[in-house]
Amino acid sequence: MQAARKIERPEPAVDRDWWRGAVIYQIYPRSFQDSNGDGIGDLRGIVRRLPYIASLGVDAIWISPFFKSPMKDFGYDVSDYCDVDPMFGTLADFDALLDEAHRLGLKVMIDQVISHTSDEHPWFKESRASRDNPKAEWFVWADAKPDGTPPNNWLSIFGGSAWQWDTRRQQYYLHNFLAEQPDLNFHNPAVQDAVLEATRFWLERGVDGFRLDTINFYFHSLGLEDNPPLPAERRNDSIAPSVNPYNYQDHLYDKSRPENLGFLERFRALLDEYPAAAAVGEVGDAQRGLDIVAAYTAGDHRVQMCYAFDFLGPEKISAAKVRNVLETFGRVASAGWSCWAFSNHDVIRHASRWGEGVGDRTAYLKVLSALLMSLRGSVCIYQGEELGLGEAELAFEDLQDPYGIRFWPEFKGRDGCRTPMVWESKAQNAGFSAAKPWLPVSPEQKALAVDTQAGDEASLLEHYRRFLAFRRAHPALAKGDIAFLPSEGDTVAFTRREGNEEIVCVFNLGAQPAAVELGGSATPLSGHGFSAKAEAGTVRLGAYDAWFGRRA
Repeated sequence: MQAARKIERPEPAVDRDWWRGAVIYQIYPRSFQDSNGDGIGDLRGIVRRLPYIASLGVDAIWISPFFKSPMKDFGYDVSDYCDVDPMFGTLADFDALLDEAHRLGLKVMIDQVISHTSDEHPWFKESRASRDNPKAEWFVWADAKPDGTPPNNWLSIFGGSAWQWDTRRQQYYLHNFLAEQPDLNFHNPAVQDAVLEATRFWLERGVDGFRLDTINFYFHSLGLEDNPPLPAERRNDSIAPSVNPYNYQDHLYDKSRPENLGFLERFRALLDEYPAAAAVGEVGDAQRGLDIVAAYTAGDHRVQMCYAFDFLGPEKISAAKVRNVLETFGRVASAGWSCWAFSNHDVIRHASRWGEGVGDRTAYLKVLSALLMSLRGSVCIYQGEELGLGEAELAFEDLQDPYGIRFWPEFKGRDGCRTPMVWESKAQNAGFSAAKPWLPVSPEQKALAVDTQAGDEASLLEHYRRFLAFRRAHPALAKGDIAFLPSEGDTVAFTRREGNEEIVCVFNLGAQPAAVELGGSATPLSGHGFSAKAEAGTVRLGAYDAWFGRRA
């Protein structure tokens, strides 16, 4: 009897371009799902809820830091880049998460926080031990001025000087965030090699990509020049609250340096060794954000995409702002790619930033989400956004965030957007944990739990599922070019074109009915859930309404 012939089957084609137009669901692991009853979310909890995420129809997840850390900044102070903090589980738990996500068709992106470490990282412990040890130049050290004051006027985003005195070396070290988060010295090639090896560790485990924290903070000016003052009329509070003097400087020398481009090319070369790895960078710059995104995503030899804070700041979204931001990006970054978001773990949830006082809050959030998922670029959705969660109100004694504690009460920090995910309205702690959660569960959020909205076609949750399916059915909405159409007032209108498909998208962000002239015919599309009608080339929209059509 002859042995059965082995049939060679080709491996499925790898989509190296999967990130372009992807919808990425951000998970803040401390607050997503607790599996072991300690009041803190963990990796096994994420695994339990992956089917829910897959049911939304998103393409990928981004998991905020779960690495070993003393948790002074809740994981953004890393003490070991290549291991899981016991609070969140083990490497085996992460591997199980990766396997289950891939089984469900979800890509997995993880946070890489490589601009700084924890002061408990072995690298920093060695660096601060003396001025002549092998890692002495791995961090940014500088002598005091003759009068003992810091080397220059650079400020920390978290308040005060960006320089901390160290008694061992009798020098100052740079920290753009907490004093417990010393900045790595990217001018040192050995530092670049080390963080790239840490990145390779996760690529070898099978991750699909990275969110690069504070991507424009990697390099500083070796001249340590003072930052010039920023004229009051140029200040804005898009990346730091208005009460923070960080906004008073023009940050020319402490970040966004030209040397960063060379490192990003090294980082992209590493990604390109793997079939479909991609990265999205966080650009924190209040004056030049889109220009930096343009530079960092130009061509195919730097990072694939970045996001700035254009829609993450306090300024309420408007038709004019949407058009201005997208057209500016198209002008300065025609070869680049952005990732748009309205909420994340660092800012007040947009349901509160923009939705307070709106008559029909659910309708308003529906049209905003449809707009976000129709813009040219990739999209990030922050956990609970699909439920319409607003910012939780916390008492001062419940605060955990050092940023909020420092600037209270004018700025209440980031805890209000980080409270636990709400799964079951009548369960203890909304189904997040059987123990007291690390942050309290908001009663207002509990009323919006997943189980109260699932299956209700009028709910925001089902709208997200419906619109994500609609978006997937029309590739032009994910990858197509964008061109704006004339519209007035609170209306936004544009086309998205990919290949032979051209989709017309019209939105009314206002509380009053509106009309938009299409300037040509278009066949109405269904499946998106909005009720606007088109008659004789004119779209008539109700309050917080949208319309979609296809042009031949």
